[in-house]
Amino acid sequence: MAASSVFQSSPFSLHPQHKPTTPNPRFNHRYFPIKASSASDPSTNTSPPPTVLKHRRPADENIRDEARRQSYNHNNQGFSAKYVPFNADPSSTEFYSLDEIVYRSRSGGLLDVQHDMDALKRYDGQYWKSLFDSRVGKTTWPYGSGVWSKKEWVLPEIDSDDIVSAFEGNSNLFWAERFGKQFLGMSDLWVKHCGISHTGSFKDLGMTVLVSQVNRLRKMNRPVVGVGCASTGDTSAALSAYCASAGIPSIVFLPANRISMAQLVQPIANGAFVLSLDTDFDGCMQLIREVTSELPIYLANSLNSLRLEGQKTAAIEILQQFDWEVPDWVIIPGGNLGNIYAFYKGFQMCRELGLVDRIPRLVCAQASNANPLYLHYKSGWKDFKSIKANTTFASAIQIGDPVSIDRAVLAVKNSNGIVEEATEEELMDAMAQADSTGMFICPHTGVALTALIKLRNSGVIGPTDRTVVVSTAHGLKFTQSKIDYHSKEIPDMACRFANPPVQVKADFWSVMDVLKKYLLSKDSKY
Repeated sequence: MAASSVFQSSPFSLHPQHKPTTPNPRFNHRYFPIKASSASDPSTNTSPPPTVLKHRRPADENIRDEARRQSYNHNNQGFSAKYVPFNADPSSTEFYSLDEIVYRSRSGGLLDVQHDMDALKRYDGQYWKSLFDSRVGKTTWPYGSGVWSKKEWVLPEIDSDDIVSAFEGNSNLFWAERFGKQFLGMSDLWVKHCGISHTGSFKDLGMTVLVSQVNRLRKMNRPVVGVGCASTGDTSAALSAYCASAGIPSIVFLPANRISMAQLVQPIANGAFVLSLDTDFDGCMQLIREVTSELPIYLANSLNSLRLEGQKTAAIEILQQFDWEVPDWVIIPGGNLGNIYAFYKGFQMCRELGLVDRIPRLVCAQASNANPLYLHYKSGWKDFKSIKANTTFASAIQIGDPVSIDRAVLAVKNSNGIVEEATEEELMDAMAQADSTGMFICPHTGVALTALIKLRNSGVIGPTDRTVVVSTAHGLKFTQSKIDYHSKEIPDMACRFANPPVQVKADFWSVMDVLKKYLLSKDSKY
């Protein structure tokens, strides 16, 4: 995209070499060990954690040392998880330990992480809600993380000492009051800002889990030298940051000239070995799969189901922030399509374990230029066909052959969901409208907002429906697209909500004339 004459782009370049509720208050309780109680005890599994006076740890002890000393280890509770073929027949006996390096089933299908639900069901829904709430906002390792505060539902058998975390998650659930009222006539619209995170995207939620498991495998002397991924930007940023924190080499395959400069610089700054390849994301994905089958490089793309275990905690967190009330709709941008399944899985676990009694309807929003799931949905779920994705401002979802297509179809079907699309002009206009009400969103969130606008205008989503739009990345990663829009320099796009700077001579009366006209346009009484 061309930079405006008004704005100066960076000279840096690299070449290949049901009503609004107050969010749940912070609990003052400390984490408490899990203890099973007799079923005959009337207070079984319903009491909140006891308040424990916490003394400051010794000066020479950090929070990891403190956790090691206190030995909060849940393995003796019998919680466990394993890999199983995705959506397998109940009679299937195929499974793998999470300590095995395996990405597909024997038939070549996707894998899923299956938890021992019988063990988790020994504790009722109220117990789990109290436990999770007791960990919010704490610095106790590793439970201060929005992901690891749900450790028993994520990687129950990993030692806390192996966890690599930046206390990710716990992201803002923003009441989009003005946007909802002004543009949609809605009173209960929320935006889950997953991009307010360590590396600026929701990918941190999954990467903390994957890199923690790799850290565990390396300590077990498994053949893992480094971790690799293909990326449209955000995955590589998360992988490189978490690997750098743990001292693990990271390898990144990026499509040349197809991601933003802000996304490109993140893995470089974090010391990743970056390969800029003359292909698109799907080509990078094919290459990384071939390479990881030959070299001791652990595959970090969402083909690896471990990441989805972290991403599902965003769904649990939404329920938690609504004081365990279920929203009516959750709208999620979709590219490689792992995230919509992760949200479905998080909501479904909460229902199965008694924390809630239903799940929200899910909407997957795709860019029209990369919309294979939308086309599949509109065909009545006939045979899926991958497509050649065209360029889109929502570059992170510019994927025509999504790995998690089967996962996404299951999530949409089982949630009575919908798939919608957004043209380039629609998503950019929606992004500009949202920004004009105080947000600063990414183009992918513009795709989700466009889906919301269409469903609201058609009457599918009602004016009082509690609706959550998932914002997947921080707007600061995509400033060039905003510059191009407000400069009106995007070919064949009207940029209806552009707000370019006004050039004015540097004298008092010129400035006064311009300001009077501006104020008059805002207030006719002036």
